[in-house]
Amino acid sequence: MSNWFGLFLLLALLGVIIVLIGENRHPVKTLAWIMVLVFLPVAGLVLYLFFGTDNRKRRLVKDEDLKDFKSYEQVNADLAIDNPQGEYKDLQNLLRFSNQSIPLKGNALKNYTEFDAMFADMLEDIRSAKDHIHIEFFKIEDDAVGRALEKELALKASRGVEVRLQYDDAANLSRRAFFKRLRRQGIKVQPFLKIRLPFISYDTNYRNHRKIVVVDGRVAYLGGMNLAERYSTGIRGGKWRDTHLRIEGPAALEAQVCFLMDWQFSTKEHLADSRYFPKVAPAGEALVQVASSGPMDEYRVIMQAIVQMIAQSREYIYIQSPYLIPTEPVLFALRNAALAGVDVRLMIPYRGDKGIVPPLASRSYVKEVIHSGVKVYFYNTGYMHSKAIVSDDKVCTIGSTNVDFRSYEQDFEINAFIYDSDMAVRTRDAFLQDQELCTLVDEKSWNSRPWRKRFAESLARLASPLL
Repeated sequence: MSNWFGLFLLLALLGVIIVLIGENRHPVKTLAWIMVLVFLPVAGLVLYLFFGTDNRKRRLVKDEDLKDFKSYEQVNADLAIDNPQGEYKDLQNLLRFSNQSIPLKGNALKNYTEFDAMFADMLEDIRSAKDHIHIEFFKIEDDAVGRALEKELALKASRGVEVRLQYDDAANLSRRAFFKRLRRQGIKVQPFLKIRLPFISYDTNYRNHRKIVVVDGRVAYLGGMNLAERYSTGIRGGKWRDTHLRIEGPAALEAQVCFLMDWQFSTKEHLADSRYFPKVAPAGEALVQVASSGPMDEYRVIMQAIVQMIAQSREYIYIQSPYLIPTEPVLFALRNAALAGVDVRLMIPYRGDKGIVPPLASRSYVKEVIHSGVKVYFYNTGYMHSKAIVSDDKVCTIGSTNVDFRSYEQDFEINAFIYDSDMAVRTRDAFLQDQELCTLVDEKSWNSRPWRKRFAESLARLASPLL
C-alpha cells in the first residue's frame, strides 16, 4: 500500500509541477511552489489545492451571458461615455477594456462615514421598492441590525416584491438558521460558493467580499460596511470608521450587473430581463464607473485601476484601508509617487478587529513605504475599516477593496470610481478629519523599535498572501 501511495504522490507532484511551469507565472512564485512541493510533498499538495491554483481561465459567467446583461444597459446609452476624454481618460479606458465598465454620467451620490445614517437610508429605499430588491453582503449577522433588515424584506416579499439575498457562505457558517428563517418568509436566499467539504474544496480560500444593494435598478449601495451591530456601536470604546456610497442614477445598473452575475454563478439562473434594467433619468451630475474584480477574472481589474490612480496623482493621494499588505505593483506605485514628490498618505489601524497576524503583517510594510516618503497614519480609536482613495480633489474610489493580497487576487470585490470634484473633496475632508484621531509614524523611532517586534512582523508577513 505504501508503495502505491508513494507512486501516486510522485505522479501528483510531477503533474502539479508541470502545470505550474506551463502557467508561466512569475518565476519567483513558480520556484517557491516547487520548493514547497519538493520538501513538503503532502502538505505542499494541500496548500497548493487551497492557495495555489490559478482560476483566471475560469469565468464567473460565460462571456455571452455578460454581453446579454450589458445589452440591457443600453437603455441608458444616452448617458454613457463611449469615447472618454480629459485627464482621466486612461483610467476610464482601462476599466472599460478590462472590465466592460462604462463611464456613466447623471448620477447623484451620497457618501456615509457612519453606519446608522447609511442603514436608515438603505431601509427607507427598501421600503420604497416596487419591483425588486437585490442584496449581497460579505457578512449579515443575526443581531438587531440583521433582524431590522429581515423585517423590512419580509414585508416587501409579502407584498409581491421580488427579494433576493446573497451572502458569502464561509463568512456566515454560524448563521444558517438566520438565512433559513428568511427563506420561510418568501425571500430568495443563496450562499455564494457554498461550503460543503471545506477541507478538499479548492474554492474554500475565495470569498465574496462585495457589499451591494440594488432597489428597482434605480438606486444602489456599495462600500465597506457589512450588516452588524458593531458597525453602529463601535469597538474598543471607539467608533467603527467606515465608508459607504449611495448611487442614484444609471451607474446603479452596473451594480445590478455585478449582483446578477454573482446570482447566476450561484444558482445557474440567468436573469437578463428588462425589468431589472429600467430607463433611468439623470439624478445628478456625477460621472461614475462601477468595476468588479475577482480570482476568475483575466485581469486584476481594481488593483490595476488603483495603480493607475496612484500613477496619475500630481499633488496628493490619500488612502484608507484596514490593511497595508500590498502587492508588488501597488507597493511600487506608492513608493514611486512619493519619490516623485506626490503627497502620499496611508491611514490604517494599529490594531486589528480580530487576530494579531494581519495588523502585524501590515506593520511590516511601514518601514519601506515611509523610507520613500509615504506618510503613514495609525488610527487610534475604534477601528479603521474604510476602503477609500482620493486624489487631487478630482477623482476618488469607494468600495469593498482593501490594500491587501486577498482583495486584489483572491476575493470578489466591487468599487465605484468617481470623477467628480464635489465627491472627491468630501472624501478628502473625511480623511483629514480622521487624521486628527491618528498618530503619524516617525521614521527614526519606528526603525529603532525592539528587534522582537520587527521580527514578529516579518514572520507575519510570510503569511501575507494567505491573509
